[in-house]
Parts: sequence; structure tokens; C-alpha cells
Amino acid sequence: MKTNLSSQIKLDRVPKRYYAPDNVIELTALSRFEKVFTEVFESAEGGAAHVAKKIAAIIEKCNSENRKCVMALGWGLGTHSVYNELVEMHKANGFSFANTVIFNVSDFYSAVEGEKSTLSVLKENFIDKVDINPENVFTPKTGDNVFEYCKQYEETIAKFGGLDITLLELGQAGALSFNEPGSQLSSTTRLMLLSNESQNLVSRVFQTNDKRITSAITMGVSTLLNAKETFVVAWGEEVASSLKNAVEGAVSDAVPASFLQTVKRARFVVDLAAAEKLTRISKPWLVSSCEWNDQLIRRAIVWLCNETNKPILKLTNKDYNDHGLSELLALYKSAYEVNIKIFNDLQHTITGWPGGKPDTDDTYRPERAKPYPKKVIVFSPHPDDDVISMGGTLQRLVNQKHNVHVAYETSGNIAVGDEDMMRYVLLMNSIAEEFEFATPGIKERLDAITAAVAAKKDGDIDIPEARYMKGMIRRAEARTACSYVGVKPENVHFLALPFYETGTIKKGTLGRADVDIVKKLLLDVKPDQMFVAGDLADPHGTHRVCLDAVLAAIDEVKDEEWMKNCKVWMYRGAWAEWDIDYIEMAVPISPEELRQKRNSILKHQSQMENAPFLGNDERLFWQRAEDRNKATAELYSKLGLASYEAIEAFVEYHPIR
Repeated sequence: MKTNLSSQIKLDRVPKRYYAPDNVIELTALSRFEKVFTEVFESAEGGAAHVAKKIAAIIEKCNSENRKCVMALGWGLGTHSVYNELVEMHKANGFSFANTVIFNVSDFYSAVEGEKSTLSVLKENFIDKVDINPENVFTPKTGDNVFEYCKQYEETIAKFGGLDITLLELGQAGALSFNEPGSQLSSTTRLMLLSNESQNLVSRVFQTNDKRITSAITMGVSTLLNAKETFVVAWGEEVASSLKNAVEGAVSDAVPASFLQTVKRARFVVDLAAAEKLTRISKPWLVSSCEWNDQLIRRAIVWLCNETNKPILKLTNKDYNDHGLSELLALYKSAYEVNIKIFNDLQHTITGWPGGKPDTDDTYRPERAKPYPKKVIVFSPHPDDDVISMGGTLQRLVNQKHNVHVAYETSGNIAVGDEDMMRYVLLMNSIAEEFEFATPGIKERLDAITAAVAAKKDGDIDIPEARYMKGMIRRAEARTACSYVGVKPENVHFLALPFYETGTIKKGTLGRADVDIVKKLLLDVKPDQMFVAGDLADPHGTHRVCLDAVLAAIDEVKDEEWMKNCKVWMYRGAWAEWDIDYIEMAVPISPEELRQKRNSILKHQSQMENAPFLGNDERLFWQRAEDRNKATAELYSKLGLASYEAIEAFVEYHPIR
């Protein structure tokens, strides 16, 4: 079973020579804008294994020199994959950490025994799983005399001869641990107030929506970067902008990670998704001769339009020459020829028939005319991603008489607030007598839910009855939205993939049972067309695991006759859209259709203002979706193509063969 096929999506579009060149000379040319040594790996797993081997080598070197290896370790989610690799080394090969000293990079201010602490995360993921001497583990001390404690922490590090290794993850705002924007290069261990981004990180790691932790003690930038070796890991698209700013931007306290540019023994280790905005990946024509293909040419022309503020058909030979794209003029003889090619390519992505237009020449259409009608499966990670991400397209598929199935991969039960659930509990209690279902068993369960909510503390897992109730609320809302769109009730599937059902934000890993559930649906329906959520931002998030589940199932049925004629389209979520150079199908949405899409999203009432995990963005899901769809339409218009109210965009997935 292949469980990480989503990592291949980027590989399908980025030639290996851009991120892993064959020789040092080519790497030097490609990375000319990079001011910090940056190693790019195809996947987060590959990068984590590399860092673990580097750390193990340093530990062995310290052992050979008869001294302890002193490490400053971060606790963020990105570092956990490195700790997993180190633990595996210990278990499989007996690699010893007995001669290491661990300094926790940061911990919450006023943390007391039994409350949340970053040290508990380090222990759970690394320290308690290997042979580190507990006496060699240090963490920032909190209390009234915090300034003296910070000074003592620095002195303790100095007594051990300074740091040999620092391991951190890159924060979304370019933070290094809790060194937020505004931190100075000379900063040492100190008390810091937490930004909203850091509070969200705390919520993710500790599987809670509580934001009462507002301050922490953290090693300063100077302390961290004074290590003999500094490793900063970055996984996923959500940190791509921060990585570019840190690696290619100016040294600035607005991006604390940019201070890595000031030290010699520092490196970023990143996956291809995190590296996508680096110049060598996003605009290779600025640093090297290119392996030109249709997709890269389109990206270059769209970039040129933005640089010159011109639509495609107004670009001139001078524009190409002035912006480093003379190679294209050599290939196509003139700007006119390139312009026409890219204009037509983009024009051909636009279709009002996402399932294919019957009895029509489909040579230049993204979808085939036949078969018609098509059997379509829309896979939705949560019970609202279908309408949020492709509600307009879903409506079109139904209106155009295709046999549309919607498969909700997870229950989404943790995203229902207690307040919304209790509304239903109160309703059931109120009508139980009148509707003659007031049995002792039902009353007992409803009372158990009420008591559990009353006694619930931050971080507590819902009791099974509450999880079931919340899951049923999500199902009812999904069925209502599907009914509004016109999807047949028998075509609505709730897969309830097991990896999700932990009761906490932290989910299990993708397993055989998950893939088999998806595979069974594919074999039952034998679709002609599929839509899957192609979000790659969080390498271990629910959307990514759901995508891997579908891709693993596709891999196992790809040789079936029906699968050979099935197209798989990837859509994006509420936060981001595909870059225009990737888009292969663009479905226009009229003002009326956009209102219908909004109404279908609003059927998910539990996901409006009271949803626990709306994030930093204050917009509701329907507002995010509309803004994103309108922005895509505006971009097409600026390039000189037709002007629409909104556009939903898709990229085709090609099974690995």
C-alpha cells in the first residue's frame, strides 16, 4: 500500500534538476538568490531522515571527542518527524543518546506540574523513548524571579560549553520558536508575549482550542544561532512564503528566521511543497536555462504579465528580453507566437461543462464529451469541503444530468462546538414525550452528554455519545446541502475513515482499513470522473491524509478497465487556490450560481460563527470561498481573457505508473 502519493504531485510538475541538481556548479547557479544553505527533499519524510542522520553523526563525533553533545530542541509539529527517525535509530540499531544534554528551547510562562508544557511534548515524542539521562534534560524555569531564571539558563548552557546542535521548525511568520517578528539578533533567553500565530500553534500541538496561554520563556535568536550546527525544518505549502522571505529576503527582525543568513553553520531542510516559492523552483528562468514545457511557459508568461502590468496579447519582444525570457523568443521566434500559444492554452481551460459537453468536439476541452452522462464521485475530506471548494461545479454537474456521488471521508465531529450540540440535546429532551421516544436509555444518554459538557475541561476528549451526536449533526447538514444541490440521497456516502476517529485534533496515521473503504466505493461505483481535495499545505493534516487515502486506492485499481478512462481532478480548499500555471480546468460561476453556492455552504450551520477551528481568518467559510473564486476570475480577466463573476479551478491528477 502506497501511503504518501500526494508528495508526488509536486514532482510531477517540478524537474528534479531544480531542487536536487547533479553537481555543485549547477546548484550554485540555481541557488544564487539563496542566502542560507537550503536542502530541498521530495517529501517531509525524506528531509526528516536526512536531518536525523546529520544529528546522529554530530553525536558520534562528540562521543569520539570524549564529550557530551549539547542540543537545543524545538517542540513544534515539524520537528516530530525528525524525532521519530531518531527514535527508530535507537530502537533498530541501538543508537545511544546517553551522552547527550537536552535544552528545551522554550516553555510556557507559569507552567506548573500537570499543566501544558512544551517539555511534555518533547518527552512524549523523543526523550522518554530513548536513553537520555533525565539529569541531562533542562527546561526554562518559570516563576516570579523569571529574569534571574533566564540568566541562569544561559549560564547553564555556557557551563556545558555551548550548543552543538539547534533543531527548530520554521514558523509561518518566519518565527524561530517563540522569537516573534521584532526579535533582535542579539536576543538571549527571555520572556515573550505570544502572537496569534504562536497561540494557534499551541492549539494544534496540544489539540485544544484554548488560547489562555499568552506568554512563554524562549531562548533568544543569539542563543539559538550560536550553536555549532543549526537545523531549521520546513514542511508544506503554508510556510512557503516565510521560507522565501527568510532565505532570499533581506535580514530583518520582521522575519527572525532571516537571521540565519548571519551565521555560517546554519541550514534549512525543507520539502518541495515548502520550497515552491524559492526562485529556483518558482522562476527558474531567472537563475538557469530552463527545461521548457507548456506549464513552465505559462507560469513565465503569467509572471511577465504581472511584472509589466499587461495582458498576454500586449506583451512585446522587448518585454521578454528585458525580463530574462529571451530563450522563449529563440524557441518561438517572436513574442506574438508565444502570446497566442499561452492565450489559447488558458482559454481552453475555461469550460461551463465540467463533466464534458455531450455531442461536441472535445479536442480543446479539459473534459471528454463521452461517456454522457458520467458517473462522478466528489470526495470531501470533511462534510462541507465539497460545497465550500467546488459548490458551483457540483451544482453544474447535477444540473447537467450526471450521476453525481458525494463521499464524505471523515465525520468532522470535532469541529462541532458543544453549544451547537446542546441545542439538539435540549430539543430531543423537549420533544421526547410528545414523539414517544422518551425511553430510559435515551434519557440516560442525553443526561450523560449534558453532565459531560458541564464537567468538561480544556483538552478533554468528548465522551462517545457526544462524538456520535456531533457526527450526526455534520451528517444531517451534509445531507441537507446535498439535497439543496440536487444530489440523490442514495448517492451520499459517509465513509467515516478510521484514522480520524481519535476524538482529538491529533489524528491517527493512514492505514489499510482507510484505503479499503475508499477502494470499495470506487469498485462499487466505477466512476468516469473523480474530484478530490488537493490541499498540500499541512503534510500531516486531515486533508492531506484524506488525499493520500484516495490516491492509494486509485493506485490499487488503476489497471481496472474502467479506471483507464477515468479522469481525476483536484480542487483546493477555502484558504488557497491553484496557481494559474497549474490550472487545467476553470469553471466559471455566474452571480446567481455564486449565491446558490453560498446558500449550500450556509446549510452547514454548525460551521458558521461557532465552529471551533475557524483559524486566524475572521471571514466565514462562504466569504473565504467567494473571495477566492472572485480573485481567480479577476486574474483571468487581467490576463486578457473573458471576465466572469467567479471561477472554480482544478488540476488533473495522473496516477503514478
